Formats: sequence, C-alpha cells, structure tokens
Amino acid sequence: MKTLTPQEVARLLSIAKDTAYYSIIYTAVNTGLRQAELLGLRWRDLDLDLASLSVSQVLFKRRGIYQFKEPKSEHSWRRLDLSVSLGLFLRQYKSEKEMERLLLGRTLTGNDLVFSNADGTPMDPGTLTHNFARIARRAGLEGTRFHNLRHTFASLMLLAGVHPKVVSEMLGHSGVAFTLDTYSHVIPTLQQAAMRRLDEVLEPELKQSLDVSKNVYKIARVANW
Repeated sequence: MKTLTPQEVARLLSIAKDTAYYSIIYTAVNTGLRQAELLGLRWRDLDLDLASLSVSQVLFKRRGIYQFKEPKSEHSWRRLDLSVSLGLFLRQYKSEKEMERLLLGRTLTGNDLVFSNADGTPMDPGTLTHNFARIARRAGLEGTRFHNLRHTFASLMLLAGVHPKVVSEMLGHSGVAFTLDTYSHVIPTLQQAAMRRLDEVLEPELKQSLDVSKNVYKIARVANW
C-alpha cells in the first residue's frame, strides 16, 4: 500500500494546481472518498452551510456507457463533515462552476455533478486515472495511483490521533477491525505516539512524586531514621 507524506501531498497538489483535475484531487485527499464516489457526487449531496457531504451514488463506466449506481454496501452510504479549508474551497469552486454554466447559457442545478467536464457531462474514470498518473510522475511520485489518495487520507487521520472508529465510518468500511487490519502498517507509529501521550499525562504527577520521595529521604537522613 502506497501512502503519501504531507510534503508529497503538497508537491502533488502544486503540480495539479493548473490542471482540470486539481479540484477532485484536493477533495480526494481531504475526504478519502473512492474515485467512483467522487465522480458520482452531485451538488445536492453537498451541504455547504453545514459543511458536510453525503455519499448516495457512484459512477462507473462499462463498455463505454456511464452507469450511476447506489453505493455498494450500507456502510458506503454515509455523511461526512468537511474540514473548514475544504468547505471554503468547495464554495469557491461552486461559484466558478456557476459562472462557467452561465457562459454556456444554463444554470447549475442540484442534480449536476460536482466533478464533471466543462459542459456538465460525466468525467471519464479512465481519463482521470491516466491524467492523475501523469501529474504524479511530474511531482516525482511515479507509481502513485488515484486510490492511494484514499489510503493517504486514512493513514494521516490515524497518525493525527483520530479515533479508528471515526476513520472507519468516514471511509465507509464495514467495521473498525477491517480499518485497523487494512492500515496495520500505521499501528506501530500509533503505539509510539500513544506512549508519548502517556508520558505527557503522567509526567507532572511522576515529577511531583519523585520530588516528594527526595524530600522524605532528606528528612530521614537528618533525623537518623
């Protein structure tokens, strides 16, 4: 499993900035959504006032035909809260899309896809995959696939101390055990971070305890106990 460091994510986004795929890549890194979930996302699935999105359909392309389907499992149906930065980004992105549609003589509706071609038609999954690979190569990240953005999101969330149960629900996994098994490579780092936090919690009390022990020892020596 390939995951990106925060520095590599920044490099990837810097290269993608001037392409038509920046918005979907940025959203993927910040939500962990699958490619099909992102491509099936409609504006009515976003609540930019409450900074949340709902996953209620996915988009696939089979034998040249686009197919909209329901998420593959009950766990895949989910609602995600957006980070402040992503919420602001999507607000700006929506304004830009509304202007684009006006230039084409139409208005943006709730049923329009969030990530689509300029004319509103679905974005080709194969084209997205191909162009993402090119962007990754230019960023010095040869071999990075679009799906690795999902793995990156999950790993960074776990390393940031987010509870595995929360990460599992955001990813749409069947249970937290599956999440921990999938991202087992992160566990050693989580354990190290947990022990550092334990030190931080106990250190003041332990220091006080040691100071008390030293004082008792000094008193005992003076009193010839």
